Amino acid sequence: MTELSDTPDDAAASRRERASGVMVLIVDDEVDLARTCERLLRRHGYDVVTATTRASALTALAAGTSWLVVCDVRLPDGSGLDVVRAARQQTPPARAIVMTGRPSETGRRAALDSGADEYMTKPFSASSFAALVDRTLGRP
Repeated sequence: MTELSDTPDDAAASRRERASGVMVLIVDDEVDLARTCERLLRRHGYDVVTATTRASALTALAAGTSWLVVCDVRLPDGSGLDVVRAARQQTPPARAIVMTGRPSETGRRAALDSGADEYMTKPFSASSFAALVDRTLGRP
């Protein structure tokens, strides 16, 4: 929360500084969820791109920027874990959070083995999602 003594410009600059240099790629075929995550992270100062398919996520990754990938496991055209593996092969390797609405220990292990830094289950709160993104990127 911004302290009352901060001017709006100071608060915005602080958020931009905190998030600078990393683009967040949200990959989920649930368009409403992807847009909600995008709006939340933009308010926290992150630059965000969304994708609804494995193919469009892989195309976005090919842009060669520094990414944090937040990816659903089940996508209409394949596994989100393919996106995580591709993200981890970038230079430098992208950070990744895998999310799923069907949690299991086997699924968690597969996500981590694919290179995910974190595994989260849907539904989740806005505050826990934002905190997880910050933590994954090593931000206070």
